[in-house]
Amino acid sequence: MWTCERCGATVASEDPARPTWSLERDPDGRETMLCPRCARDHVRDIEARLPRQWW
Repeated sequence: MWTCERCGATVASEDPARPTWSLERDPDGRETMLCPRCARDHVRDIEARLPRQWW
């Protein structure tokens, strides 16, 4: 199960919506996930590689 880092939404591994989620790996190997809504809301921040604290 994945949990959205921003809003806490969850998706199960067998859910067909899982490929729509955004997955990011930090340089230290930590994985974080964003649901489609949060990814859309913060797409500019993600593309600009702004620190999470900023958005």
